[in-house]
Amino acid sequence: MDVGLFTANNIWMMIATALVFFMHTGFSFLEIGLTRSKNTINILFKNIFIITAGLLLYYAWGFNLMYPGFEEGSAGIFQFSMDSFGIAPPENGMTPEYADGGYTWWTDFLFQGMFAATAATIVSGAVAERVKIGAFMVFTVFYVGLVYPIVGAWKWGGGFLDAWGFYDFAGSTLVHSVGGWAALVAVALLGPRIGKFGDDGKSKAIPGHSIPMATAGVLILWLGWFGFNGGSVLSADPELTSLVLVTTSLAAAAGGMGAVLLNYILYKNLDLTMFLNGILGGLVGITAGADLMSPNEAIIIGFLAGLIIVLGVALVDKLKLDDPVGAVAVHLICGIWGTLAVGIFGSKAGGGQFMTQLYGVLIVGAFCIVCSLIILSALKAIMGIRVSKEEEVEGLDIHEHGMDAYPDFTND
Repeated sequence: MDVGLFTANNIWMMIATALVFFMHTGFSFLEIGLTRSKNTINILFKNIFIITAGLLLYYAWGFNLMYPGFEEGSAGIFQFSMDSFGIAPPENGMTPEYADGGYTWWTDFLFQGMFAATAATIVSGAVAERVKIGAFMVFTVFYVGLVYPIVGAWKWGGGFLDAWGFYDFAGSTLVHSVGGWAALVAVALLGPRIGKFGDDGKSKAIPGHSIPMATAGVLILWLGWFGFNGGSVLSADPELTSLVLVTTSLAAAAGGMGAVLLNYILYKNLDLTMFLNGILGGLVGITAGADLMSPNEAIIIGFLAGLIIVLGVALVDKLKLDDPVGAVAVHLICGIWGTLAVGIFGSKAGGGQFMTQLYGVLIVGAFCIVCSLIILSALKAIMGIRVSKEEEVEGLDIHEHGMDAYPDFTND
């Protein structure tokens, strides 16, 4: 490969890595903005733990597990080839073969490591304000260290989903729904926050303490998605990268408009939080096929994702599940939609592709649900996963961390 092209590819992938890393700031702002001030330290601690532990786990074995070269006879399911602890460049040079040698092995590790941590961050928001910090940390180790790279290997590591023709460009299923399935299981096992559902069973709003911060978080996430989707081109190809950034942005904009429109029709108010989640739903929805769609198709996918957000949030409430940030609707439901949309729109549209996408969603969902149930049920039995009533009422910051995020202000 031409040295100049190799350098350009590598620089773009490093920039994309930085953008995906910056998304963790967006997730942190969004989560603390949509929850109460008395739990701010707790949420920030979880997010910092996720990125630090996630990178170390991905270095130790996650990256090798995800891109293993399956053992002969494995059918690309299990029997992974783990030749070493930690990462090392391949014998044939410094470039990953699956990326056509377009950039360095080290850059690829860091880029993929940013994705790995995102799966647990999705769970963090859903379980906010009542999960034990120790239990969440143990869960993160197992989910990021084992579940995420195994599922990723099935497609991105050349496993059986890849052999079937399942398509997920940047992770509507492999990242977002992997986190979303775990969030759904965790929310169900934890139960709702105190005061979320009244004696009449109706959902009660528990306002977040900083909507401006949540808004900043969503804008940061939108920016970070340029690296999330744009970097998934795995090169600095000008035409394809530009198309991906366009489809990503149009889907986000359409998602926001779809959500705010349907929310107004149903509830007669212009809800900013629904607007924000609609943007995120559009981003998640386009992620599986951002490189396949025309701008018009991206707008349709994003707009429908925005509608799905409003209906998804209502469904989660109806099921008496308490998700403070809307993670299940955004990452799970829109992740499923985006994956199925690959079989409906774009260059791969067709009945055969749609069924392949559906099978992939169902298999990944079943695996993630079973793994999440095993991990969380074991933690519930051994150490408990929910804080006491007193701790929840007074705030996790004081009880779990012995400090206050806003010492000059009164806690909610």
